[in-house]
Amino acid sequence: MTQEPEFVVAVDWGGTWNRVNVVDSNGTVHWENRVANSLSRTTEELLANGERVMREALDWCGDRPVAGIGLAMAGPIDPETGIMDRPPNLMLLDGVSLKALWEPVFGLPVWVGNDADLAALGEYYFGAGRANPEGSDAASREEAVLPRTLVYLTISTGVGGGVVYRGQVFLGASGMAAEVGHMAIESGPDGPLCQCGSRGCLESLASGTAIARMAREKLAEADGTASILARGRPEDVTSGHVFQAATQSDPLALGIIDRLVAVLGVGLTNVLHLYNPDVLVLGGGVSEGIQDLDLMPRIHSLILERAMSGRHREFRFELSRLEGSGGMLGAAMLVWLNTSLA
Repeated sequence: MTQEPEFVVAVDWGGTWNRVNVVDSNGTVHWENRVANSLSRTTEELLANGERVMREALDWCGDRPVAGIGLAMAGPIDPETGIMDRPPNLMLLDGVSLKALWEPVFGLPVWVGNDADLAALGEYYFGAGRANPEGSDAASREEAVLPRTLVYLTISTGVGGGVVYRGQVFLGASGMAAEVGHMAIESGPDGPLCQCGSRGCLESLASGTAIARMAREKLAEADGTASILARGRPEDVTSGHVFQAATQSDPLALGIIDRLVAVLGVGLTNVLHLYNPDVLVLGGGVSEGIQDLDLMPRIHSLILERAMSGRHREFRFELSRLEGSGGMLGAAMLVWLNTSLA
């Protein structure tokens, strides 16, 4: 008699670290390890390091059946072939299909997805989506009253997103849906230049990179010399420094934070109108600063003011409950959804 699969090998492959975990169907992590990608100078080295740590995970599983391998990758991916499409932080994998490469090597199905998409999937089943309407959390994903539509935004170095509709990631025609960081907030020629080549994108106004850039610009002006941020070198200022200065009522930092709140109020209202989610989740490094300054109520209020109808206002607005592990748990869920356990 064939045993039901007990585990999934789930991988969160970013630009710096390749994290590998063994996960069960309830999202419990039983084994984990990671390898630094910065040590790999060639595609072959990068792939060899990834294969080695996944073999360690499978060795740990021993004779216990594994449903498959799920990979959350930092970068655009063709959802059908699994081919990486010029991933900015993993260019050594450009044009590589880990699915085609590793299925014959491991003898297991391999499922690959974008890390922001899979972070949304992780939140849906194991994080913010698990909260019941009464406010309690279900003990397992099978018991949870799951949302109809969850939208997740990660606000960090850049701004990315993912949408889950009735339990499945919404990918669009070619797997490139939910690029919410590149919606236009300021359409004029004076809008800040975004790394995508356009001006005035949400990412160019609300990311950690944008916050640090605005601080440096303000410090270059005469009114920036009195700021706490002026005590160090302007080129060393990060978004974390801005949030820290804001906790000390620094006027320059508070002005930047007020701008951030206004921009997110507009951008998230656009998201609300586009996807009509019943759960809207913020993650990423900037969201930690938002939490520290208790900015969620202010942002929520702006969204409610701009929302076009009462039905649009019927949503939960939450911070990520899985920060740091959402992509990995989403990768695991991608496998479970494609097995008989889903």
